[in-house]
Amino acid sequence: MRILFTGGSGKAGRHAVAYLLERGHRVLNLDLTPLALDGPGAERLDNRLADITDAGQVFDVMASYAGFDEMIPGTGVPRFDAVVHFAAVPRLLLKSDNECYRVNTLGTYNVIDAAVKFGVRKIIFASSETTYGICFADGERKPEYLPVDEEHPTVPEDSYAMSKVVNEATARSFQRRSGADIYGLRINNVMEPHDYAAQFPAFLKDPSMRRRNIFAYIDARDLGHMVDRCLHVDGLGFEVFNVANDTHSVDLSTSDLITRFYAGVPVVREMGSDETFYTNAKAKALLDFCPKHDWRKELKA
Repeated sequence: MRILFTGGSGKAGRHAVAYLLERGHRVLNLDLTPLALDGPGAERLDNRLADITDAGQVFDVMASYAGFDEMIPGTGVPRFDAVVHFAAVPRLLLKSDNECYRVNTLGTYNVIDAAVKFGVRKIIFASSETTYGICFADGERKPEYLPVDEEHPTVPEDSYAMSKVVNEATARSFQRRSGADIYGLRINNVMEPHDYAAQFPAFLKDPSMRRRNIFAYIDARDLGHMVDRCLHVDGLGFEVFNVANDTHSVDLSTSDLITRFYAGVPVVREMGSDETFYTNAKAKALLDFCPKHDWRKELKA
């Protein structure tokens, strides 16, 4: 596929882009900083520096050549087969709250609007675990039930998570009118390969560090796999998916975590001894999502 990927230079984006390139896709990365890769398929990566909050820049990139080679046939500018939208202020407390909200909501509107108007039929956008209102709550906020699935209420208190909830509503509305496939990814805490050695020993000593992430995580390479599965599965309309690996990010069992952190929280079904509370069952059922990078194997390696 010919893919426009926004935010490909970021922590999550660069791994997802690398995964897509390895599988033969061509990627034009729209970002404020360029992405340089040297792995398989890197010759199919191009960059365009643009601001997603400027509708004119987004529309221009959506209608542009990815590279000089696309001028050779003399058949005009090719259309994108898919748009993957990851560009955003990536979390709370980086910019002012209203600027975080403005960039994330306006940028998402501009990207989806341009994609739909240019006839793109597959749009994937990054939502967040924070939509459930737990990650950036003031004080401790527990899930309403376990495991947390996509039907769990999304009532956050902060500007970042609010922007993600608004983006989901925006995407749903665009899908209603266009009929395109628009999939939102409620991405959990992203771990790069080097993060296992750097961060997980502390999580093992103090499991409470992972409470705000519902004790879950997603390996950046498995996130790339999730994006690729979304590209290959058509006809779902508008859907949101939790994106997490299969197990807890701490060395405690499901029952131990419930006793220690979630006493009184309803558990709505039987769970495995190390099954993530941030359930990825929907992604597995509808997309054949199959994460491979368990932290235990990674840390041991």
